[in-house]
Amino acid sequence: MIKIGVLTSSRADFGIYLPLLRKLKSDDFFKLEVIAFGTHLSKNHGYTLNEIKESNFETIHQIETLPASDSAIDITKGIGETIIKFSEFWNSNSFDLVICLGDRYEMFAAVSAGTPFGVKFAHIHGGETTLGAIDNAYRHSISLFSSILFVTTDTYKERAQEIVEKSVLVENVGALSIDNLNKEQLLSKEEFKTKFNIDLNKPTILSTFHPETVNLNKNKEYISELIQAFEVLKENYQLVITLPNTDTMGQLIRDELLSFGKSNPEVHIVESLGMNGYLSCMKHCSFMLGNTSSGFVEASYFPKFVLNIGNRQDGRIITKNILSIPVEKKRILEAVDSIEKRPSLTNEGIYGIGDAAQNIINSLKKEYAS
Repeated sequence: MIKIGVLTSSRADFGIYLPLLRKLKSDDFFKLEVIAFGTHLSKNHGYTLNEIKESNFETIHQIETLPASDSAIDITKGIGETIIKFSEFWNSNSFDLVICLGDRYEMFAAVSAGTPFGVKFAHIHGGETTLGAIDNAYRHSISLFSSILFVTTDTYKERAQEIVEKSVLVENVGALSIDNLNKEQLLSKEEFKTKFNIDLNKPTILSTFHPETVNLNKNKEYISELIQAFEVLKENYQLVITLPNTDTMGQLIRDELLSFGKSNPEVHIVESLGMNGYLSCMKHCSFMLGNTSSGFVEASYFPKFVLNIGNRQDGRIITKNILSIPVEKKRILEAVDSIEKRPSLTNEGIYGIGDAAQNIINSLKKEYAS
């Protein structure tokens, strides 16, 4: 039995992890411990620790690390405080391997704190590039701190191999999100309405817009342009808008969206739909509009048209379902008009066939069985 820790800092990464967590939990080769921090412990962000508890994992560590606000200085202090808290955690807890995912600053802080203690990390979603977000630097840093990289495509494998030392194991296992979509029983439109009181029989736009953390000075202009487009689109579409993460200037985006929702009862502003609810909404919506990474991986499965606005995701693989446009009201409305006239799509399958969790399990057993 090898002891595996899994770092989860938000609703987003926990939902992606689920197929792997379930396999680790059910396999006697592994002793699984979940390490929850970040927005999981924030009531303002839905206190998604409850979702982890509902999954009945035997051991769930809880570490409070949320910054006081989304200002640059508070996020910087938050990184420092996260490092301090995790230095105490790593000093008191040992693992054969700790799995981390993605590109968040809090994940970077937790991982960097482990390096003086010799913690061995495996990084999921390495090798990807998002030039419009500072997360790009965090992601590559996490990869450099890691001994194993599990990537989602051959393109990202090549990129990851350029970033890390040759001694680091880099494997293309596919995307865990595809496992979720293959195996998760998604809600019907009727079930979704019962649970969330949102009728997806109506033409619906699913939107998540995160601040661009490279061009910070543009975010006020961007959210203004987006809401002006929403004002027009809501005449023909129901809007389901999920709120952004705790990035720098994220509160500005949240406040503007909440104000917009308050004055438009037909607009649904949601803190968190949960993984199953979010994917169900994606399945049934007309198209997606925003700048979230789920518009690249999960949306390719259905496939679902995505209007990817701005530069946050620049550098990612662009599949045929994605239209990248500036954050401008006119361009957004033109793009909506364009996709309404386009023929249906087929899944290109670049993120695997839904066996990523098993591929990771097989790799870990091969690594540790000897």
